[in-house]
Amino acid sequence: MRPLRSYADPHLAGVCLGLVLLACFALTGQGLGASGAFASVASGVISNVSPETAAHSAYFRSYLQDGSPWTAWIVVEIVGVLIGAAVSAALAGRTRSMFVRAARPSAGKLFASVAGGILMGIGAALARGCTSGLALSGGAVLSVGAWIFMGTLFLAGFVAAPLVRRLWP
Repeated sequence: MRPLRSYADPHLAGVCLGLVLLACFALTGQGLGASGAFASVASGVISNVSPETAAHSAYFRSYLQDGSPWTAWIVVEIVGVLIGAAVSAALAGRTRSMFVRAARPSAGKLFASVAGGILMGIGAALARGCTSGLALSGGAVLSVGAWIFMGTLFLAGFVAAPLVRRLWP
């Protein structure tokens, strides 16, 4: 087995991420994000499985009106993220499959993890964007809503951390 190499320097990675965001704005007029890709793919699946449902839903129609949801910018971006992650893992020698068990697995940890993910998904839908989209793209264009969201997110994390800390040793 090859020895694991360290991850990229976080400061260099942050600068590179900023340059990628700048290039995205300059070349495509789009920012970075993630949650819209899942909504686009879900809309595409619904329109293929049940065209009547997609036609009668304003939510699904909003993702279907600009052509194929499969070729939406954000879907292409997420495919690129997956490919980039695989290449990065291969270059760092971190492609070994493994299952990591929690120190003390419990139903409480599973519930808290699923509930947190659901709450983040609901928050992304209400905020009209995911954390990465709001923080990176919204913050980069100095959107007041993005800065309020990020401040609220960090505040909520600090408030919630002591409440859920007992779940993780």
